[in-house]
Amino acid sequence: MRSLWTNRRYVAWLISDTSKGLATGLFSFTIPLIALLVTNDPAQAGIIGGVGMVVRLVVLLYGGVLADRHDRIALMLLGAGVASILSFGFTLLALGDALTFATLLIVEVLLVARAGVFEPASESALKEIVPAESMGRAQAANQARDAILQLGGGPLGGALLVVGAWLVGVVMTAAYAFSALTAWMLRRIPLPPADTHEARPDDAPVADAADPDASATAPPRDTVRELREGFTFLFSRPDLSGVLWIITIINLGFNAATTTVIFALQQDGHSELTIGWLAAVLGGSMLVGALVAPLLVPRVGAGILTIAGLCAATAGSAVLATVREPWAIAIVLGVSVFLLPALNSAMLGYFMVATPSRLLGRANSAAGALGMGAMPLAPLIAGFGLTWVGREGTMLFAATLCLLSAVLAIGNRTLRALPAEPGWAAHAATYAVPDTPVDR
Repeated sequence: MRSLWTNRRYVAWLISDTSKGLATGLFSFTIPLIALLVTNDPAQAGIIGGVGMVVRLVVLLYGGVLADRHDRIALMLLGAGVASILSFGFTLLALGDALTFATLLIVEVLLVARAGVFEPASESALKEIVPAESMGRAQAANQARDAILQLGGGPLGGALLVVGAWLVGVVMTAAYAFSALTAWMLRRIPLPPADTHEARPDDAPVADAADPDASATAPPRDTVRELREGFTFLFSRPDLSGVLWIITIINLGFNAATTTVIFALQQDGHSELTIGWLAAVLGGSMLVGALVAPLLVPRVGAGILTIAGLCAATAGSAVLATVREPWAIAIVLGVSVFLLPALNSAMLGYFMVATPSRLLGRANSAAGALGMGAMPLAPLIAGFGLTWVGREGTMLFAATLCLLSAVLAIGNRTLRALPAEPGWAAHAATYAVPDTPVDR
């Protein structure tokens, strides 16, 4: 079995995506805190986050269409360049002391719209770079990378904010520029001589069985039809569609819980550095979980890992309602997220193997829109919940949502049947739809 780290194209993709992830993570961590510092109002901070999520979800659908129409690596390069320009604009606003509720809302909308347009291309490009037999390990490596970013991103974001929001913008600009550079280098790395599409032979039993004309001519520019194909594919596959509503609920519940914790700590007078170190503990736990994930994914069914992860997140959300000290919150959150890297590696890996390459951008976007469709409510729940019913009431509401997702997962027979990594291709092939729409 070929090592991922001998795959030069994967290494270049990972570096580019990691640089982008650092910049995006810095912005995601600091923008709520900057909004709280500027407005001193959790509700206004919640509005900024909620509007941003709505914009991203709407634009994400078109981003999936673009990812299936055009060269995905070229889109990665363009997206990183656009982000670098927008980050430089944010830096200028911060240096000019022009950060207000209105300007922060505009910056949030522009940056998340960029993410919605271009990030499906980066996610979908992975299938062109990594063979199916390595997809689970690639997703586990990505989870470890994300955990490292969270481990360092929180303290880094807090430290940068101590100096000023302008420094956050400088680091974001540099990181996005480096992402663009490495995406450009990725385009120049030749395909392996043995095959023209490194991933395609390995995913053929799943993707090509339902997609015999995958190499047909480029689709006509009918955005509505192309979007519909992505959703149609998802809902035609019980192995993929059954989990979407469960993911929607857990994303809303757990993100509402963690956002409430961040808002409450800031309102209780804890510094940005303290909140940053809390995020670092969270990232550390996820890093350990990501290191364990490659041992679990090939051995434990994806459905079982998903149910276990949901139950842990539910228990943690409930306990968070009873603790207030940062060290106690850190311990509870750390235990809650330990299994999330294995859950994500299994579900994302299976999804990548099961989805035809020509539909991957649209299917990714459709799944993201459905799975995160309720997430714009999370900062609103946190902001208005703290204002209206207080911390404990808001946390218990979030925990109830998490519990609902766990109960639905336990009762979902199709989800419980998802196998471990070696059985993904064969299992997905049993659900392949012979008349999956083909681009003509």
